[in-house]
Amino acid sequence: MQANEYQEWTRTVAIYPDDQSLTYTILGLVSEAGEVADKWKKGIRDKNLDVDGLISEVADVAWYLARVSDELGVDFESLFQMNRDKLMSRKLRGTISGSGDYR
Repeated sequence: MQANEYQEWTRTVAIYPDDQSLTYTILGLVSEAGEVADKWKKGIRDKNLDVDGLISEVADVAWYLARVSDELGVDFESLFQMNRDKLMSRKLRGTISGSGDYR
């Protein structure tokens, strides 16, 4: 499945209020990212990482990322390309290890 196909598919299973769609999806994204961190934290504590559980949570992050992107009107593959272009520009200019949004 291609990224844009996945993004389009997410529309078929998205259930949330239309008037709060961006807020809802952003909160879902950060919530799921927190669950990724929690799985990792528990793996450190228990010295036994639940890899399948971690992968499942990362997949949930991907779903919400697709939904946030869709709510913002940007297709998933364009989002990937924008990020790649930004990081390649930083690499070429020797600023990839710096800090700040606009370097």
